[in-house]
Amino acid sequence: MTRREELAEIFENVDGGEKQLVDKLLDEVVFLEDKMVELRKLPFVSVHPTNPALQKTTPAAKLYKECTQSYFNAIRILLNTLRKVESSAQNELMKRLGEFEL
Repeated sequence: MTRREELAEIFENVDGGEKQLVDKLLDEVVFLEDKMVELRKLPFVSVHPTNPALQKTTPAAKLYKECTQSYFNAIRILLNTLRKVESSAQNELMKRLGEFEL
């Protein structure tokens, strides 16, 4: 079962209009998870070769920060949607999200 299918299973009881929103948001969540995994493989800090005290944030760190902010916003929306449906689905989402390591 793919990550997308796992998450979609949690939201199967969401009704009509919200279901369309959830489906698009789940695509974004999976995309952001994949992107964050890729970005974590890159260095987040650049150290000056002759003066280690001089350091700066890399573009990968900035992108990672933006991705995590978008990710957590999407999760917040999904959780609010689940609160309207049922608490067991919300618990299942939290369990599945816990499987993704930040």
